[in-house]
Amino acid sequence: MEFEFSVTQVHNKARTGRLVTPHGTVETPLFMPVGTQATVKGISNRELVEVGSQIVLANTYHLMLRPGPERIAGLGGLHGFTGYTGPWLTDSGGFQVMSLGHRRVISEEGVTFSNHLNGDRTLLTPERSITVQEQLGADIIMAFDECPPYPAERDYLEASLERTLRWLERSLAAKTRSDQALFGITQGGVEPDLRRASTLETIKFDLPGYAIGGLAVGEPKEKMIQAVELSTDILPPDRPRYLMGVGHPEDLVAGVALGVDMFDCVYPTRTGRFGYALVDEGRLNLSSARYKDDPEPIDPACDCYACQNHSRAYLTHLVRAGEMLGLRLLSLHNLRYLHRLMEEARRAIATGSYGEFARRFAARRWPAGEPAWFRQAMERAGVW
Repeated sequence: MEFEFSVTQVHNKARTGRLVTPHGTVETPLFMPVGTQATVKGISNRELVEVGSQIVLANTYHLMLRPGPERIAGLGGLHGFTGYTGPWLTDSGGFQVMSLGHRRVISEEGVTFSNHLNGDRTLLTPERSITVQEQLGADIIMAFDECPPYPAERDYLEASLERTLRWLERSLAAKTRSDQALFGITQGGVEPDLRRASTLETIKFDLPGYAIGGLAVGEPKEKMIQAVELSTDILPPDRPRYLMGVGHPEDLVAGVALGVDMFDCVYPTRTGRFGYALVDEGRLNLSSARYKDDPEPIDPACDCYACQNHSRAYLTHLVRAGEMLGLRLLSLHNLRYLHRLMEEARRAIATGSYGEFARRFAARRWPAGEPAWFRQAMERAGVW
């Protein structure tokens, strides 16, 4: 089946869409849980489906090291190996260029890592990244890129931008499977002219989809929003737009308003493992003694298993006792929270009421008034 994307509804810059992949059709905008080691930590495949997950992300670098792409390919790729038969997306390993900065050396050929498992030297090139991703068999694969940190000197940003474009060309040349969609990744940090140049050069490759990379790495929210708006204004309207590494609820609401279709982040599950539950007002710290006698669910409006069956008091007991069930239930709830948020966003776009949806969200999130960056995002999106 060919990869297809169609926009179904538009409200100012926000839009809904339908993304067809070889392993299923999904509705956008959507949030993708991160399964770094081919698993979303502590969550079963059945639970992923039950909470509303549509695409799961896996990590090329980590799976290349363990258990190895050849083993996964021999067992049916990610779909056969894991038993999760819905769409998969694999990153390229480019984020590890930044996150493992103390363990890597960048050259034109690629990136040499000091293997975090045993210290061996491992070379990851655009060609190797694509080969590994083809062995993993994801529906959507990413071009190898260099994700610069924040802050970074302008000279470094320019060099990494140009290198990412050359690596994109090599990634595309290395691709052999017709049943996988290769997305390009734009860079340029938060420098408007560099971000614009990267985006304009990347779309010349006429790819099935595009990712906005190099954001949510420590930059101020105002600068992130400016870079997102600049990017979505340039990216082709008939291709999916993926904002990489973004998962805070307020960032999703702002990103959707500006025309983003896809998001991913470890935030909901990592936050759950730290004992926090996501709610409209922010986060509940369920390791706190204040909830030890609270009979209410995490969120009375939530339809997840944790909220339908357990109290804050019980979940606090599990967290404080170090029981893994508590952290699993919080992770499930947090995923469901973000999926419900995206479901509400899709309904609001379809009914032309995204502004009202965003105002309700902001009123719950910030009773004393929304921050300037969020208000500016809504104004630039034309919904306020």
